[in-house]
Amino acid sequence: MAGDTTTVTGTLQEVATTYLASLKTAVRQDAQPEVLKFVRWAGPDRELSNMRGHDVAQYAENFPPTVSDAAKRADFVRAFLKWAKDRGLTTENLGTHLRVRKASKSSANAQRDEVQPIYLTKEGHDALVQELDALKQRRPEIQADLARAMADKDFRENAPLDAARNEQGHLEARIREIDGTLRHAVVLDGGAEHPGDIAQIGHVVTIKDLRTGSSKSYTLVNPDEVRSGQGKISIASPVGKAVYQHHAGEEVEVEAPSGTFRVRIEAIASA
Repeated sequence: MAGDTTTVTGTLQEVATTYLASLKTAVRQDAQPEVLKFVRWAGPDRELSNMRGHDVAQYAENFPPTVSDAAKRADFVRAFLKWAKDRGLTTENLGTHLRVRKASKSSANAQRDEVQPIYLTKEGHDALVQELDALKQRRPEIQADLARAMADKDFRENAPLDAARNEQGHLEARIREIDGTLRHAVVLDGGAEHPGDIAQIGHVVTIKDLRTGSSKSYTLVNPDEVRSGQGKISIASPVGKAVYQHHAGEEVEVEAPSGTFRVRIEAIASA
């Protein structure tokens, strides 16, 4: 799928950009949203060489059995990770750790027409709306860049054209992703949908690290809004996943890339 043999090292974002640029246009349009979603989840500034199999295995939770095209979407991420292994960027093919659970026939039929809600805090929803507006305003600028680059009739080694096409692909992929999120968004106005002592999206959770005795408070958010401000953690992150849907007073294990440790949920409050 990707025939380029360019040697590249660096962050996940840099490696993914090189990989996507090596794909044919039709393939890139399909692969780009899923590869970039993986990059955002793992951390754009993270060194790919530092990723391990258990990190990728955790990403499989982004593809629950109710998602009808989960296997196809995961294949795009696997192809990216295999490409990285083939170029010596990782010591193993991390894509083999991305295993998607299959839905039973009864589950697939029951969920086929059901729209799964995406819970967002009001702040996170507003931030996505603003980002979407800003991205759409950039379309004319990128179109102008493409027009200028295409004025050079020699397309064989046209670096400006390749860069403009790549930037356009990133832009449109993000626009489609935000559009999809907002279409299914349920805004949690003033806190979580399920108030009480169970940690849910929109709750402020205070946890105590039992190794150090230090305490921190975080707002639990959907993975799509972790960039909207500080003090937020995604429910797909190691800490967020560990405390999500647990009660105040419980001790839970956090499986982080640096190792496993225990925390106690000290308090749960509305945002």
